[in-house]
Amino acid sequence: MNKRAYSVALMAGACLPVAAVAGLVAWGDSASAQGEVAFTERCASLAGNGREDLVISTASLQLAGPAPAPPGAPSAHLPAHCLVKGTINPRTGVGGREFGIGFELRLPEDWSGRFMFQGGGGLDGVIGAAIGTVANSSAQPALTRGFAVVSTDAGHQGSPIDATFGLDQQARVDYAYNAIGEVTALSKSLIAQLYGQGPGHSYFIGCSNGGRQGLIAAQRFPLEFDGIVAGDPAMSFSRLGLGQVWNLKVLADISPRDAQGRPILSRAFSDNDLQLVRTSVLDQCDALDGLADGMINDWQSCGYSPEVLACSGAKTDSCLSAEQVDALEELKAGPRSSSGEYLYGPFTYDTGIASPAWRGIRMGSGDDGEMTAGDATLGLGMFRYLQLTPPDPDWDPLAPYDIDDLLARIRHQGGIGDADSPFLSTFALHGKMIVYNGMSDQGMSTPHIVRWYEDMVAATGEPGREAVRFFGVPGMLHCGGGEATDQFEMLDAIVDWVEQDKAPDRVVATGNAFPGVSRPLCPYPKVARYDGGDPDDAASFSCRE
Repeated sequence: MNKRAYSVALMAGACLPVAAVAGLVAWGDSASAQGEVAFTERCASLAGNGREDLVISTASLQLAGPAPAPPGAPSAHLPAHCLVKGTINPRTGVGGREFGIGFELRLPEDWSGRFMFQGGGGLDGVIGAAIGTVANSSAQPALTRGFAVVSTDAGHQGSPIDATFGLDQQARVDYAYNAIGEVTALSKSLIAQLYGQGPGHSYFIGCSNGGRQGLIAAQRFPLEFDGIVAGDPAMSFSRLGLGQVWNLKVLADISPRDAQGRPILSRAFSDNDLQLVRTSVLDQCDALDGLADGMINDWQSCGYSPEVLACSGAKTDSCLSAEQVDALEELKAGPRSSSGEYLYGPFTYDTGIASPAWRGIRMGSGDDGEMTAGDATLGLGMFRYLQLTPPDPDWDPLAPYDIDDLLARIRHQGGIGDADSPFLSTFALHGKMIVYNGMSDQGMSTPHIVRWYEDMVAATGEPGREAVRFFGVPGMLHCGGGEATDQFEMLDAIVDWVEQDKAPDRVVATGNAFPGVSRPLCPYPKVARYDGGDPDDAASFSCRE
């Protein structure tokens, strides 16, 4: 390949074999070409290893070019980098199924000295492109900013809503926490092999299950990461699963039946019913922060109850039936033990209750008893195969059950996969962590996360308070969307905190739902309060308790 052909290939974002790039040394007058060759050869050498439990299928140079992205996602340009793909501990497991911890590691030629673990989502099972995508961010991905980035399938292959891997003991362990430790250790080893030194700073960034993984990293691997961002974390995963199947029973009890006698969950509430609740919540709680602007900042003072919408007579479009009011209160509270302890909940009332996302996860769609709600398609399968020990594929969420018995059956997987330990004394000595959650998150409970935060401060002491901050995002649905300022840069915030000791006293957010509007996100227990001035400008708000 001549110099012109190489340049054309470079602009096209081509992937070149080692032999083709090696020919570039013939130019002789190009130090950069020789550097490219050296980097390519070092990249290819990562395929060689003496580990019997590791298979590296790819170790090749990727030239600069556009990032892989789903339709509608912001465009990004990736730098030249080394792409490494492989599997840790490939094996044949229960039922003859093939397992192994799959990973993808991307190592930029122009490295900043930083390493980022990109968290997964749902039940994993797929390897996301390790480019350093950050939830809620409009900035370039971390790889473009010089980070080495890794992602994993968490030890099994399949759909992110397929929980059947839970039939295999080791797959449960890998998903719960082991994949994080194994992939982190391997990534740091490969980084040192390629660059001649390990990372100067290591970060974990994720949302949803990726948020749970971030908390797992702090709790089970407290020395591995300097900075962690855990967004909308599925932290108490076993109890969250219990909450999802609880929701199905609550809605089934007030739903009309189809011809086969099955509850039609989608008709438990009409869209108009949910809009009534949204409007009523705003009327009561929007202005508590000093400004009626469509966002409920002072959620701690809200105290809303749908009883204010209860019909005095027959059900009409302007009120809710007594059964609907009771069901909303049960959904808000979540399941409780026989002693009245909240198991996963309560939830906050916010504008997202009228969103398609809330309907989708709680009630689904359709005019028959086929359960299409996310609580069924993801939650029920996850509960049956992963959270119950032993797995119980035929467990019926609509049959009578004893809640304390279910608590005993989920404690085994909860003990290894729930990321809600409050004791972070080692992590707090050197690391920093930002946790955030959408106040309209249709799956994750903000009060539950806040309860963990308060327990963490009590267990860890002042170092925990100094090292961990929680931010609620008014109106935001799960990991983004909703009537919210849902665009903010938590990667920048955690890097500044770790490397410059600039603690995030406020994080400015914007969003498509409110064009031209900015708001500060405030660390708990503070909330954004309007001080006067331009109501569209975050500078007109201060973070106060």
